[in-house]
Amino acid sequence: MALPLAGTTAPPLIVTPRGVSPQDAARAYQGVNGGTGGATGADFGGVLTRAMEGAVQSGHAAENQAMTAIAGGGDLTELVQAVSRAELALQTTTAIRDRVVSAYQDIMRMPI
Repeated sequence: MALPLAGTTAPPLIVTPRGVSPQDAARAYQGVNGGTGGATGADFGGVLTRAMEGAVQSGHAAENQAMTAIAGGGDLTELVQAVSRAELALQTTTAIRDRVVSAYQDIMRMPI
């Protein structure tokens, strides 16, 4: 936990993944700590599914912004932001995929 500088009061930084509300995160946390194993519907597969859907939606939004810009309408700033969001979502998805493949390979190398 970071300590605030003397004489300053900064609000805490709260980061939540896109597509996961703080209430869903709290319910999942309670389910894990309460021993229900995420039986509240916020299981790992559901979180991954929502994350993938969010990545696909950001890609579609970027495509729509690009089509609008090609047709002569839209705002260039909004286009750049939409493309940046789609690029970040793709990079995040690729990183997660790489980590899952790496974990699978590590498990397969384990002696029985």
